[in-house]
Order: sequence, then structure tokens, then C-alpha cells
Amino acid sequence: MAFETDAIIVGGGAVGLATGRAFARRGHETIVLEAEAKIGQGISSRNSEVIHGGLYYPTGSLKARLCVAGRMMLYAFLEHHHLPHEKCGKLVVATEPHEIERLDAILDQANTNQVGGMRRLSGAEARALEPELRVEAALLSGESGVMDAHAYMDALAGEIAGHGGAIAVNTPFAGATPLKGGGFVVRTGGEHATEVTTRYLVIAAGLGAQAAAGQVETFPAAAIPPLHYGKGVYFTLSGKAPFSRLVYPLPIPGALGTHYRRDLGGQARFGPDLAFVETEDYTVDPERAEAFYKTARRFWPGLPDGALMPDYAGIRPKLHGPGEPHPDFRIDGADRHGVAGLITLFGIESPGLTASLAIGETVAERLTA
Repeated sequence: MAFETDAIIVGGGAVGLATGRAFARRGHETIVLEAEAKIGQGISSRNSEVIHGGLYYPTGSLKARLCVAGRMMLYAFLEHHHLPHEKCGKLVVATEPHEIERLDAILDQANTNQVGGMRRLSGAEARALEPELRVEAALLSGESGVMDAHAYMDALAGEIAGHGGAIAVNTPFAGATPLKGGGFVVRTGGEHATEVTTRYLVIAAGLGAQAAAGQVETFPAAAIPPLHYGKGVYFTLSGKAPFSRLVYPLPIPGALGTHYRRDLGGQARFGPDLAFVETEDYTVDPERAEAFYKTARRFWPGLPDGALMPDYAGIRPKLHGPGEPHPDFRIDGADRHGVAGLITLFGIESPGLTASLAIGETVAERLTA
């Protein structure tokens, strides 16, 4: 049968837009559905805007492979479009002698993941780069950096339009019905509710991915993983930024830990922490600053009292709860859920922004090969 469009992507964040770009560049007529009035209003606008090297992720995992490949693609994309970014490098620091063994294990994993640009530093070498650090030893990830996520998403939207695709904002996904012989009828809500037939359907809805998958008729409930809200808050530093590079402590269970970054405008920030919550709440409790002071002073003893100000919060779409193993990305096709022509993306948290272009290419290749 003739379809009204080739591909519909549910979700107008970084991953959904990168996926839409991948389809559009292949010559497929593509529509990205976004429930909000603007693109990138969900988790893509509430992160650290860090370009990750790919150090920590398990060998052969989607996170390891797509982070490394996506980072290379991302730098090329940012340079091609002259978008704001800085390959500033990252220091992963051991602040106590007993942490050095874990630091060396991270270096081994980074080399296994073929991250590139890694250097092991003594405490003195790390302090030569960042004199205010308290550090016993460190890893320097030369490929890590920071970016402007909004400028990146605007450029993705421009490429989608330039290849004949469209982005429909204020257009929530309201469900889909698989058609005999392939394809879908997709229903949208909002002021201009309608139905559109498409050959391919991709759910890239971040925190809304589980709910969207549940709106696809015949999609098995057992194939929808539990969603856990992993809230992280950020605090800004009043005063001059103390470090030019990213500074990360050793990872904590379920996250990379509260880290330091200087953004492209020179503002220093600390965050995110991790707290599992039950609702989508973006308030920042000023009392959380106490824990931030404690964490930051482990590697920056010179942090003055009263220098941290509440900033913003983000919520990560985690597939694990407190104390549970940290799972991989879920990029699920018909081999997992049984619905031909559909790919669902679950648990696309960090390093999803870095990996977004590689995720998009993976999805498009799997559906159109």
C-alpha cells in the first residue's frame, strides 16, 4: 500500500531528532512528533551538555559502542555546522590513595572501549594542569568536552527540514495501530488531531517512552521495562571558575557522580547528584547544597562557604531502581517485541546526548536495511 509518510519519530529531543535526520538523509519522508511547543524541552534540555569519551561502559555494550562512535560523529557535526563546543578534556580524580586501584580499572576499560586520548597522571601532573585540585592520581580524557545542546538540536531540525522532513510541535502521540502487511496508522492529539499512515515508527520519547509503547496496539506489556525517575540537581558557583577542564570523582552506583564543569559561557556548575523520585518534579531544594559542598571539597578544598546557588534539575529515564544493576540502552526491534517496522528506545540516559547521532544511524539502518 501507499503510505502518507515513510517514518514517524515520536519525540523531538536530541535522540529523536538525530533519528529523524538519519531517515531523512536516506531519502525517507520523515515526520518528528513533539508534544511540547518547542523541540528539546525534555531531558535533552536538562543535562550537563557534556560530550563523553566513553570510559566507563561495559565491554561491547550499546553504551560503549555508541558513545565512542557517536562522539566522533558529534564533533564532526558540530565543526561542520560551526556550533559552539569545546574539547576541554576531563580529569577523573582519585582523592584518596585507596581509590587509585579503581582509577586504573577505569583506564583499562577506556582502553578496551578504544576511547583514545587517555593519559594516566600522577597527583603532581594533575595539579600542574589544575593547581587547585586535591588529587592523588587522575585520568585525563582528552576527547571529552562541552557543547550547546540547544544549538545542536536546532541544527538537527534544520537538516531534517533540508532533506524534506517535518517536525510537528504541539502534536502529542496518541497511539498507533499496526496494519496487515506492514506499516501503521498513527494517531496524534492536540489542537489538530489527525491520523497518518507510515511505513516505520520509532518511539524516542525519553521519559514518555514506556507510555508511548503502551499506546501501540498489539505491543506486549511484558516488553515494556519499568521506568524509574532518577532526579539530579545542579548548583552554580558564584565567582570565578576554578578549573578549565571537567572534573569527575569516581563513579557512584547508578551514575557518574556529582562533577564539575565550566560551560561555554565560563559559568562553573556542579551536578548532577542522584535521587530516585516518584513524580516529575524539577524543583531544586537549597538544602541539597550541603551534600554538594562535601562532595566538591573532596577535590576542591578551596570551595568557599556560601558560593553554591541552586540552579536547575533534570530527570533521567532509568531502567533500574536503587541498588539494582545499571543496565544498557534498550534499542528494541521486532526480535524483542514482535511488532514489525517498530523500534522502541528505552533508558536513553547518559551518554545519550553524545551517542545520539550513532543511535539515530543504528535505528535507521535496522529498519531500512
